Amino acid sequence: MTDTPAADAPTSGPATAPAVSSQVRFEVETTVPTSHGTFRMRAYADTLTGADHIAIVASAPDGSPPRDGALVRVHSECLTGEAFGSLKCECGPQLDAALDTIHAHGGVVVYLRGHEGRGIGLVAKLRAYRLQEDGLDTLDANLALGLPADSRDYGAAADMLRDLGVTSIRLLSNNPEKRRQLAAHGIAVSETVPLVVGVGTFNAGYLDTKRDRMGHELPDDLAGA
Repeated sequence: MTDTPAADAPTSGPATAPAVSSQVRFEVETTVPTSHGTFRMRAYADTLTGADHIAIVASAPDGSPPRDGALVRVHSECLTGEAFGSLKCECGPQLDAALDTIHAHGGVVVYLRGHEGRGIGLVAKLRAYRLQEDGLDTLDANLALGLPADSRDYGAAADMLRDLGVTSIRLLSNNPEKRRQLAAHGIAVSETVPLVVGVGTFNAGYLDTKRDRMGHELPDDLAGA
């Protein structure tokens, strides 16, 4: 995809302005060209967890920065899916599709670190994968390890959006819990935009479990998605 100058437009605040939130602290903003286009990337330190998060910002086609009603993807870190191309999940294709869409239309990808394996961490996630080889689904594997099915919290994402001056969004997601948590943290979600990509043989059962047991809004016929 060809980069567009509009993505280089400054965001809603100066790069030296601190976040007003109690959970995240703004650190730095810079322009980063990517295979999806050029974005402004804003780094935040999470004062509760110690994780570093990134707001990946694209201007609208008219060059304006994101504002209320912006398209937003709140994306959880997934090393195996994004760096190694694991086919056990759809995280890599979801991130790629979100970056393409938001570069084209403007908006924000909020990339949350510390969310590996729905918050249980990389080693525990691989232990859960091992249990899945014995027939447990993604939810029961976590529970068998004495861990929650999903321990992610989206308070940092809400604070990052507020720091950008965005308090109402169109959310690019299939997860109603994400929408519920953002609303509880003060971010109004006016619309949920489905993001169904990366379905394949190795993750069909995983996606079935997310739909049938975890409430994700996915089609019944995932093979045709």
